[in-house]
Amino acid sequence: MDRKSYVERLKEEVRSLCEKRRAVILAHNYQSPEVQDVADYVGDSLELAKKAVTVDADVIVFAGVSFMAETVAILNEDKVILHPVREAGCPLADFLNIETIRKFKEKYPRAPLVVYVNSYAEAKMYADYIVTSASALRLISKLDDETVLFGPDKNLAAYVAKKSDKKVIPVPPHSYCYVHECLITRYHIEKARDERSTAKLMVHPEVSPSNQEMADYIGSTSQMLKAIDKSDENIFLLGTEEALSYRARNLYPDKEIYPVNPRAICVDMKKINLLNMKESLERLKHKVIIKKKVRQKIKSILDKSLEMIK
Repeated sequence: MDRKSYVERLKEEVRSLCEKRRAVILAHNYQSPEVQDVADYVGDSLELAKKAVTVDADVIVFAGVSFMAETVAILNEDKVILHPVREAGCPLADFLNIETIRKFKEKYPRAPLVVYVNSYAEAKMYADYIVTSASALRLISKLDDETVLFGPDKNLAAYVAKKSDKKVIPVPPHSYCYVHECLITRYHIEKARDERSTAKLMVHPEVSPSNQEMADYIGSTSQMLKAIDKSDENIFLLGTEEALSYRARNLYPDKEIYPVNPRAICVDMKKINLLNMKESLERLKHKVIIKKKVRQKIKSILDKSLEMIK
């Protein structure tokens, strides 16, 4: 059996198991094409968490990294949440731990702590507000405080500071996403622009500030997709994880869309595949369990944060 036939067979088996389990599959924009194809819904982390609340299902298979699966579990106490690969973590989220949070809160006791959704539940517990890359600027701009703690991701902190004129202190100061920091560099951007000089360049705010300055547009994955839809341009370069280009091409087949770097791959995202999704559905593993007190505390912070940006 060739690879194409094997993949198609796996897709059929996964969909059959979804019917059997009354399950839906939520896949992040950075997932591989075959995982996006088999999913019921594809989107960014918060879009998927919100969608999970409304779906008519007993089981949700989350194809993304672990902090995202935690968020879905926090918002869905009445559903079984499955994360096919527990080891699919996030090096950016690893930067923000309780010890670091305590250290910065002691140094800046009056500054609110805004925690990026790209963090683990133990960090979110200490947040005053929780934001996404799409909502960070909007929420922080509404705060009366002139000094804000933000973690993790120094580059997103710098972006918000520049746009809001607030002092945004990155927690910790060296935190970054390796895909955006190391694989979307000036070299990659200049090379991509040399190859497609008329393309509109879009980058994620997790890209380093000097490289953000080269872009025609800066935004989250969901914001990039919306901007492509509204734009009169026909050729786009996306400075983020390469799989967003596949998602964008599916949404806008009449436009030419390319990754700035086709090797800008999030290894942890790509740990999820059709085979381990099939096994997850067969064995109902791995279940994401969040303690009640933790879930209630984080949900209240999320609700407050979402209310602020309505």
